[in-house]
Amino acid sequence: MATTHDHSALIRNIQLATGVTTVAATGLLAASAHMLFRFAIDTQWKHSIFHQALIAPDREGKMNQGEAKEAGQWFSETKQPVSITSRDGLKLHGWLFDPDCIDPTPHIYAICVHGYTGAPEEQAKWAHRYARMGFTVLTPSQRAQDLSEGRYVGMGWLERNDLLDWIRLIVDSDDQARILLFGGSMGATTVMMTTGTPELPRNVIAAIAESGYTSARMEFIDSARGMFHMPKLLASACVDAAGLICKRRAGYDFTEASCIPSLRHTVIPMLFIHGGKDRMVSPRFLDMNYNACSSIDRERLLVPDADHMESSAVDPKRYWDTVYGFIRRSFKI
Repeated sequence: MATTHDHSALIRNIQLATGVTTVAATGLLAASAHMLFRFAIDTQWKHSIFHQALIAPDREGKMNQGEAKEAGQWFSETKQPVSITSRDGLKLHGWLFDPDCIDPTPHIYAICVHGYTGAPEEQAKWAHRYARMGFTVLTPSQRAQDLSEGRYVGMGWLERNDLLDWIRLIVDSDDQARILLFGGSMGATTVMMTTGTPELPRNVIAAIAESGYTSARMEFIDSARGMFHMPKLLASACVDAAGLICKRRAGYDFTEASCIPSLRHTVIPMLFIHGGKDRMVSPRFLDMNYNACSSIDRERLLVPDADHMESSAVDPKRYWDTVYGFIRRSFKI
């Protein structure tokens, strides 16, 4: 029979082992969180996702096919440089395009916002469509990406203020401006985080959000589970820890980088689009974003067989009929 001394020794050994395991697990979690932050947010780290073709390895090929190729040529031949300084002192770059039609409607503008690890050139297909409708088009480069300055990507949260400043640039040059916002992927979330802010000028008439996630936290948990095959609880813990690092380094937490609060105050017409087979941003976000939106005039389009940002290629007639109908109704053109 074990003595009281034996029991005490056993308990001490268990406590010691548990403590060592806890310290080791905590250390491993901290290291994983730090790695996740640098990999996903820090564009200046040489091993970050921004220096690897992991998000869209076939991106260049898709930009040189069909309509995208024609639009890309138009983009490169007609782009005009424009820049602003962000509220935190970064020089942000963009491209401006004149309407590409004979009799453009005066005072209408479209801002096309690209996504994560992207560049304005990827918006060429949409920019060209809007230019042919008579819009003057602006395609900004999001902070820390392409030609714009910065180190940390804001997952839409930091970029929402940048978008407000791009809007202000247009309004300051044309007080009669009527503006359409279009965003794809992270650009869609940037747009959704902007539409409900009290700073939004009345010049913004409507917005289209395609393949956007609801929050950075949920998107990163999905990515950690898919890319690194983490169990859900571990992925959540790692992302939350990385969010704390992000708060200290980049000034925001993944939890606060959500478009829900903005959408609850959004009153302009909104069109939400998603592909039913999107492997990068879950299609479940379509209903979450749509249901959060307070606008009386809101619409959603799900293209069942489309992957990420591929809805216009998979079902072009339905896609563009919906987009054109939404724009004509909102802008009365």
